[in-house]
Amino acid sequence: MSVVPEPLPEGVAAEWLQPFLDYLGRERRYSAYTLRNYRQAFTDFYFWLRTAGLAERRFDQLETRTVRDFVIESQRRFGRRTLHNHVSGLRAFFKFWVVRGRVTRNPFVGVPLPRLEKRLPKFLTEAQMKLLLTGPQRLLENGSLDAFIAWRDRLVMELLYGGGLRVSELTGLDYGQVDLEAGYARVLGKGRKERLCPLGRVATAVLVKWRKEFARGTAPTDPVLVTSTHHRLSVRAVQLLLKRYLALADLPLDLTPHKLRHSYATHLLNAGADLRLVQELLGHASLNTTQVYTHVSVARLKEIHRKAHPRA
Repeated sequence: MSVVPEPLPEGVAAEWLQPFLDYLGRERRYSAYTLRNYRQAFTDFYFWLRTAGLAERRFDQLETRTVRDFVIESQRRFGRRTLHNHVSGLRAFFKFWVVRGRVTRNPFVGVPLPRLEKRLPKFLTEAQMKLLLTGPQRLLENGSLDAFIAWRDRLVMELLYGGGLRVSELTGLDYGQVDLEAGYARVLGKGRKERLCPLGRVATAVLVKWRKEFARGTAPTDPVLVTSTHHRLSVRAVQLLLKRYLALADLPLDLTPHKLRHSYATHLLNAGADLRLVQELLGHASLNTTQVYTHVSVARLKEIHRKAHPRA
């Protein structure tokens, strides 16, 4: 039997947490996923403080040693990456209230954290990607899918891979954001930043067929990707449909829609695309975020060298 987490006291949530989350959601346009994680980070920290005999009125009196103790104890309960994300949220929380004059210092600035292990993003090879993308057509041909679902699912994967879209950008895509003649989409990424995404010849062709033969509404505000009842497709639905085709292609089921974006970036760099161009295509604010894909490319080159060179 699972234990339901204790909710925050109403006063704490209303006076401290909600104004912070409202600011992030309305003004900074943070995703619902990030807001949920920051809420969890604050809730966890608050109950840790309460267990330690502190209360919300002492937010302005927190010592660095207290915060350090929290981080040390949290390592027993969370992985390193989760802990980094929690501390990032708490650092943002205190910064918010410092700017508004409710607290005078941010106790999470400079707090030491365990070093993160460097993890290369998972991606599919070009051969694996090709096999995955043929899944809907194969199921259509053997009668396992109707044409609407088969072409919709193919379009989902072609846009994720052909345009390098985030799954939230994909499900939020409306016809008014797509220029079929030019073959690009204008999407809103993180922080509501707009960018142009070339979709590629194949993805554009699939989208043209989908719009012509299956779309019920194609007004500028109509969603491109819909369910069989013509409601906007959800992120969860995309995650589930991808698992179907991963299983069909005998690929790991833990691969997510975001891994198609990783594959998109890696294949561009492997083909010689400029790093800054890939940064722009992905909508990364920092080049450092994009550079992880150069590590993937170098790792692949080393593997090829190891297998092919007589003195490797």
